[in-house]
Amino acid sequence: MLVLDTAGQEEFSAMREQYMRSGEGFLLVFSVTDRNSFDELPRFHKQILRVKDRDEFPMLMVANKADLEHQRVISTEEAHTVARQLKIPYIECSAKSRTNVDQSFYELVRIVRKFQAAERPPAKPAAKKNKKNCVIV
Repeated sequence: MLVLDTAGQEEFSAMREQYMRSGEGFLLVFSVTDRNSFDELPRFHKQILRVKDRDEFPMLMVANKADLEHQRVISTEEAHTVARQLKIPYIECSAKSRTNVDQSFYELVRIVRKFQAAERPPAKPAAKKNKKNCVIV
């Protein structure tokens, strides 16, 4: 698995769509202490769907810095509401305390695998072998 972190930085905007074209799943990460990072999520979500030319694609919305409860400006309820609107799962984590960081990646892999399995054409049933019964009298 290849992970590319553009951190929403504008100097990566020219390459971002190329990364999106080749990506199999996306973590949309925002800081619970930064309103701007949260407000950008729908734009990135829409851009991914446009680049992929899809109505849905494997994504997971991730709230980072969940350990900074006293600095929080995005409530859990507000984040859940946006995740429901975007129709993607939501998880909270803390990179500092390593809470749910690995779980975020594991969950994205599960979402990608489920999506890919649903995209595959159904497997053809194996041809039945004709068995002839021998009876010795």
